[in-house]
Amino acid sequence: MERWCIRAANALGGGLFLILFGVFIVQIVARFGFNQPLPWTDEAAVILYVWVILWAAAAVVPEREHVVFDLVWNSVGQRARLVMRIVGHLMVGGLAAVAIPASWDYVHFMQREGTPVLGIPFMWVFLPFVLLLIGLVLRAAWAIWTALQGKGLEAELRL
Repeated sequence: MERWCIRAANALGGGLFLILFGVFIVQIVARFGFNQPLPWTDEAAVILYVWVILWAAAAVVPEREHVVFDLVWNSVGQRARLVMRIVGHLMVGGLAAVAIPASWDYVHFMQREGTPVLGIPFMWVFLPFVLLLIGLVLRAAWAIWTALQGKGLEAELRL
């Protein structure tokens, strides 16, 4: 099940990026090939960029690939790493959990407004932010669970 979820998240992220790339190519060809800029391509590219970045941060990029400060992590013992991991993930996951209701209210409220060219409700433009917050909560809970089992507490050498 976990492997299927990872593949689905990667496929969705890759599909979004592929669509973004296609819109970008259409934009370049229309602007420089035919000297006819298409307004919808600018708007679609911005919306897709927001989706790609937030979806990747929420579901695609593994935790080990995120920016970390491991100087302190590598200099302390396993017990201190356990505490650091739990406290850090409680802070990130807790803050994300607290932000979900207000963020959802705002995203839902923005359904009333549409984008200027395509008319897409802003709810659909900003929805990936709520997905990012949910992803942060789930990742934090999973990291705390694995830390309590003694996993992921080894020192890391990053280059």
